[in-house]
Amino acid sequence: MSRYRPPRSAGTPLITAEGAQRLRDELHELWQVRRPAVTQAVSEAAALGDRSENAEYIYGKKMLREIDSRVRFLRKRLENLKVITQQPSDCSKVFFSAWVELEDDEGQALHLRIVGPDEIDTQLRHISIDSPMARALLGKSLDDEISLQAPAGEKHYWITAINYTGPVT
Repeated sequence: MSRYRPPRSAGTPLITAEGAQRLRDELHELWQVRRPAVTQAVSEAAALGDRSENAEYIYGKKMLREIDSRVRFLRKRLENLKVITQQPSDCSKVFFSAWVELEDDEGQALHLRIVGPDEIDTQLRHISIDSPMARALLGKSLDDEISLQAPAGEKHYWITAINYTGPVT
């Protein structure tokens, strides 16, 4: 049996302006702040002598590789992303960057925002546009019903609010 795994797709190349700024901030922090500090620590550790048993040197080199890898990823990803700054022409339907309020069969409210795959945040209830929930919501209007197949069975939701300027309250 082969160990080969096909590469995962990067997902939809869309991102909100806030998400793009967060990625740019992370890139700046890694390249301008953390990398110079780690480089300085590695050169100080290298000056101590034997590098083969120097834990600070070995750990520092590993950190530099991780930082460089993340920097390469961020630069390439930011280059390929399309930043969406405008609201859609029809704000009565669910599209990318929409804040949506849903209600399930039991009357429980669910608030979420549809964002790009680089912005997923469960704490903020940001879901990827590639997720089954987002795909079911796209193009729907207020009071539309959506159905999702969940492990516990089919779930039904109704759209109770759509907003593009901020969280639905």
